[in-house]
Amino acid sequence: MVKNYKCPGCGASMVFEEGTDSMQCPYCGTQVSVEEMNRETEQSEEKQKDEEKGEQEEEQMNTEHLHAFHCPNCGAEMMTDENTAATFCSFCGSPTLIEERLSGGMKPKYLIPFQIDKNKAKEMFRAWTKKGIFTPRGFSSEHALDKVTGMYVPYWLYDYDVNVDLDAAATRVHSTRRGDTQYTYTDHYKVHRNLSAAYEKVPEDASVNMPDDIMERLEPYHYDQIKEFEMPYLTGFLAEKYNDDKEKMRSRAEERIRGFAVKEAMNTIQGYATVNVVHQDVQFHQKNQNYAMLPVWIMNYKYRNKQYMLMINGQTGKMIGKLPLDYKRVGIGYVLLTAILFILFNLLSFFG
Repeated sequence: MVKNYKCPGCGASMVFEEGTDSMQCPYCGTQVSVEEMNRETEQSEEKQKDEEKGEQEEEQMNTEHLHAFHCPNCGAEMMTDENTAATFCSFCGSPTLIEERLSGGMKPKYLIPFQIDKNKAKEMFRAWTKKGIFTPRGFSSEHALDKVTGMYVPYWLYDYDVNVDLDAAATRVHSTRRGDTQYTYTDHYKVHRNLSAAYEKVPEDASVNMPDDIMERLEPYHYDQIKEFEMPYLTGFLAEKYNDDKEKMRSRAEERIRGFAVKEAMNTIQGYATVNVVHQDVQFHQKNQNYAMLPVWIMNYKYRNKQYMLMINGQTGKMIGKLPLDYKRVGIGYVLLTAILFILFNLLSFFG
């Protein structure tokens, strides 16, 4: 182990000063006794050891969920997290599938292939970002657009039979006039509806990394293009295996289906001035729960230490996300608008 005594004043190396019991810094002149120098050095070394231990523990925590695989093309070692099912070799760029995460209980039943290629996705992102007059210029640069990534996102598709039993209080209002007096009558009704409906392939994204609200807004997907899953569809794209809690997703799906079914029942109640639900009972019968992968183009962008995620439905082209604002451009725009309004106001005052 190499030891070096550092100056507490400027950080340079200290040297022993002959004829004294002190260490001296040749740069700033700081003097420290040998005993004190030893004590401070030991304390500093202990602190450094603690920091290094903490860094090692943190690094271990950050990497313990990573798994090593060898690229079948060039043999290089690839590190992936536990959820990655399809990726690229960072050395030769070859698309690579991790078969053990796509087989057995992990094998999807269905897949909707990408209908929009990367060039088209980049054009769509570029046109989208240019619509925002206050969007940062770098947001639509070629460097940013090169980061656009195609990913097959894991989903569960649910099939349910549903029965809705609903009671509502409704009113109808009508008026009559007798002489100079108008009379208004409100009739009250009890309305009952019992409706049965079937819902097929209601999607719930099965990735904890994907925001559920954004994924719902990317819908709908068109199931006339759905295919039986085959691994070659994944080559050239990223893919994740499902990692979200199944019970939570099932509850989420039932809550969505409840909303659909009650809305359908309410749509059958027509011709009333007001309708208020007083009781509803929704019974669910789950028929199927199938694992599928659906296509999404993703553009991640960091601006002012905030992460922005824009997405395109890889089948339909529907775009979801929020563009960042360049506050400098907003300020310039505000100044220009104020100046224009000021000039117009003065012109109107002058000619008025």
